[in-house]
Amino acid sequence: MSRSERLLDLIQILRRHRRPVSGRMLADEMGVSIRTLYRDIATLQGQGAPIEGEAGLGYVLKPGFMLPPLMFTDEEIEAIVLGSRWVAKQPDRRLAVAAADALAKIAAVLPDDLREDLDATTLLVGPRSENAEAIDLGIVRQAIRDERKLGFLYRDAGGAASKRLVWPFALAFFDKVRVMVAWCETRRDFRHFRADRISDLTATDIRYPRRRQAMLKEWRAGLDAPGRNGAKDASG
Repeated sequence: MSRSERLLDLIQILRRHRRPVSGRMLADEMGVSIRTLYRDIATLQGQGAPIEGEAGLGYVLKPGFMLPPLMFTDEEIEAIVLGSRWVAKQPDRRLAVAAADALAKIAAVLPDDLREDLDATTLLVGPRSENAEAIDLGIVRQAIRDERKLGFLYRDAGGAASKRLVWPFALAFFDKVRVMVAWCETRRDFRHFRADRISDLTATDIRYPRRRQAMLKEWRAGLDAPGRNGAKDASG
């Protein structure tokens, strides 16, 4: 959970309590340390949230508090709408639903004039390409977030199949295909795997031994290195 998500959760928990609630109870409900809880309370108070109380006495959120409306420029609104609409038309169903939900949440807190601009934007996204993928990309995204290995059967451009165990760290979205970037244990190198050629996808609980940020940095450096084209297609 990101820090911003944690702060929003804390606001929601405080809204459920009409009487002061102890810092320990709040920390336990959120699954954080008491020190982190006190730091989050101070952050919210510094941002204007009317949280009353102190350590040892408990905390309470004064009634009527609302998060301040989000403010965007015209181009920022267009970028948000265009990006959300594009994601909403991708084959990754869970990500598509999340994009639509996020746009609805943003619209709900915008002032009336900006909400009208959100609804009236004329930047459109074309029809969604046919989904030729038989795997759930949500599993791939979860493995990337958790830094867990994935196993699957992969068919190259000629139809030859091979079993792979990989360390996924990025997922690229193109108009007609999605590509997973990973370290392949079979090839001992970075490889690109087209999602429409993957089958029998299996999520594992095995954490791979490197951080995804480090692998992403190394992979990008390979793309920029003279005479190199970065990760090879997985047919290699």
